[in-house]
Amino acid sequence: MPMLLDRIEVITLFVDEIDAARAFYRKVFAADVVYQDAVCSVLKFSETMVNLLQVSEAPQLVEPSPVAASGSGSRVLLTIKVDDVDAVCTELRRLGVTLLNGPIDRPWGRRTAAFADPSGHVWEVAQELR
Repeated sequence: MPMLLDRIEVITLFVDEIDAARAFYRKVFAADVVYQDAVCSVLKFSETMVNLLQVSEAPQLVEPSPVAASGSGSRVLLTIKVDDVDAVCTELRRLGVTLLNGPIDRPWGRRTAAFADPSGHVWEVAQELR
């Protein structure tokens, strides 16, 4: 039987301040909390979960690889498909979220905009251009 690695269950984001991360994700995404303790919050995004994990807890999960320092540059882009990027950007701005870029039409047939969470993880909202 071939090994199928095609079901992403959880994406873990290492965060600098768990309380600030919780507040941001609660405000922007309004995702359901699956589990929470003093150092993490696991949020449900449709069929995928996002685990916000206090960075001090990260080494045990990735050792011997080092945990990258916050602010060392973008290392991941998480994309959420939406129907109307402009409407989502209006709502993000209303919530006090600063866009990094966009909305902009991309040559690969998507209209996108990007923003970052308090720890610098970059999220993109994207709509298919018809």
